[in-house]
Amino acid sequence: MSAPFSMGLLNAQQREAVKTIQGPLLILAGAGTGKTRTVTARIANMVNEGIPPENILAVTFTNKSANEMRERVSGMIPGGRGKKVVLGTFHAFCCRLLREHAESVGYKKNFVIYSQSEQISLLKRVIMRFVAKDETYDVNKAQSRISSAKNKAETLGDPEESLDAAVFEAYNAELRALNAMDFDDLLLLGVKLLEEHDNVRALVQAKHRYVMVDEFQDTNSLQMRLLKALVPPPFHICVVGDDDQSIYGWRGAEITNITDFESFFPNPHVIKLEENYRSTTPILHTANSLIKFNAGRRPKTLWSRNAGSERIRLLITEDEKEEADMIVKEIEKSKLMDGEPWESFAVLFRTNDQSRVLEQFFRARKVPYRVVGTRSFFDRREVKDVLSYLTVLHNPNDDISLLRILNTPTRGIGAATAELARERSIERGHSIFVSLCDEEFLAQIPTKTRASVRALIELLGKFSAAARAPGTMLATLAEMLVVETGYLEWLKTQAKTQDDFLNWENGIKEFTKSLAAYDERNRTEGLAGFLDEVSLNGERDDDDDIQKKKGVCLITMHAAKGLEFPVVYLPGVEQGILPHRRSYEEGRVDEERRLFYVGITRAMKRLTLSHVKWRTKWGQKTSCLSSPFLKELDYTYIDMVDYAHHMQETVSQEENVSFFAGLRNMMKDTPEV
Repeated sequence: MSAPFSMGLLNAQQREAVKTIQGPLLILAGAGTGKTRTVTARIANMVNEGIPPENILAVTFTNKSANEMRERVSGMIPGGRGKKVVLGTFHAFCCRLLREHAESVGYKKNFVIYSQSEQISLLKRVIMRFVAKDETYDVNKAQSRISSAKNKAETLGDPEESLDAAVFEAYNAELRALNAMDFDDLLLLGVKLLEEHDNVRALVQAKHRYVMVDEFQDTNSLQMRLLKALVPPPFHICVVGDDDQSIYGWRGAEITNITDFESFFPNPHVIKLEENYRSTTPILHTANSLIKFNAGRRPKTLWSRNAGSERIRLLITEDEKEEADMIVKEIEKSKLMDGEPWESFAVLFRTNDQSRVLEQFFRARKVPYRVVGTRSFFDRREVKDVLSYLTVLHNPNDDISLLRILNTPTRGIGAATAELARERSIERGHSIFVSLCDEEFLAQIPTKTRASVRALIELLGKFSAAARAPGTMLATLAEMLVVETGYLEWLKTQAKTQDDFLNWENGIKEFTKSLAAYDERNRTEGLAGFLDEVSLNGERDDDDDIQKKKGVCLITMHAAKGLEFPVVYLPGVEQGILPHRRSYEEGRVDEERRLFYVGITRAMKRLTLSHVKWRTKWGQKTSCLSSPFLKELDYTYIDMVDYAHHMQETVSQEENVSFFAGLRNMMKDTPEV
């Protein structure tokens, strides 16, 4: 339960923000400056000042944020009145709006909302009308293009001339026929409703007289249109955000919504929250020195009363393996020496590929970890395919793994056969594998398919004995399995680009390397031990709730926004990784700098940056350049260390200490003459 509302808990700038109720207000809330406390206190103060809570609308981006805010507001406003404040996400607000006025946009009120998997299923049906069986048309990319177009309120062109546009049009027609909306339709149709129907807009404006928006830097153009339609003069709107933390331009967020706020809502009161309650002076000084290089930002300087005792370290390692080894060993040592829980440590990385080596070293040293904001390496498509084969070799009665490999690579066992086998397994109370081995079942399917099923069963039988035999080298087994199934050749046919195939091929190589590493350190538990290791480390709860996960946090920089950790490592601070090579082509280097800034400001007490001299890319050892961002940092609080050289010196010092200690002992033991 939150504490009752009190101005005494706020600093001067927060109090000013809380007391400013009328007209447009822009709160520039830097990282760790008590943004949520300020927002909830402002809502409580508005109710204290006589504004009916049901006239206050507060919107944010995630259900988790909305629930947290709702709980705090309810605790700060007595008598249960806090529950009357309308709090939720943009999509939830639009959904409630459309439930009341669906007929105005051509829907019935009992419309359904399709999940992403349902959208994909519908798109597959639609695409079949336009594409021949031997043609390929990526349904996931189609879904992404449609989502992007809807969020920009755009079309994909002329359906008579463009396949994308034809699919888009047919997909929307199907949705309407089914009285269904996808997630993006909620925003698009909510805006349409308010912009095109004066009577509805007047009703909504009268109800929601005061509007607040959290994480305003993440809003897109459609959400800004929604706000403009929702808030009439004299513009009682308060937005809270930080242009320095705008890192989602790649998915449609418009930084100009916050940098040009005055052009949408004239003469706003602007308040800066700059006192940071999270990090130490060295961390904030370094972050400030970086972000000032972004042009067009709203100037602000984070500061803290916590001087801190730890300087920032910038480590140079030989390669990504030494980098990962360094991180894991240091975390182990800190855990042992300082008693910090594993959850105090976080490793933030720019690209998903970086997690593979890190996971390998965490597993090898049995350090518990959780992967957040990215797929685990073992969730990659190509890795899961080979892992599913190994799982079936270990336990053929695992239906999920068997269904995954049944027609992977394509071998003529289609969905109809799989469904027949599944139905028979349910009817007879046994596994799908048993159904596939049943001659009575095989007699029901076409001759060609029957031959394919028998060939698969024979293949699995051939490898299963070796998989279970003690002493079998799992890496060799997996390599042979990949060759025997023709998996890589099949992947070539699936790839849209050469890069796609190279990524998948590299994933297979790295997976076999992880098997080889397991073979070296574990000669007794065999395949069962490896599968257990992967399952235990890959066990995932709700990805949106980091609190449910235990262990060192491995997380992308994008997913880390809004989080904080006592000890943070930022590996791979190299050109091509941070900033990412695509950012130069797309003109997003400033966004990459903001991403680095977000990474730095996640650290509370200790921060370590690192980059490598060499990194393996596409199986080749490639020299690396440090990130140009490192040249922009002020090094007042930064120590640069060549890790390999440092370790040699450390070993030499330890050897010297050991030598002299031994010499002293020898002299003590030597009898006097």
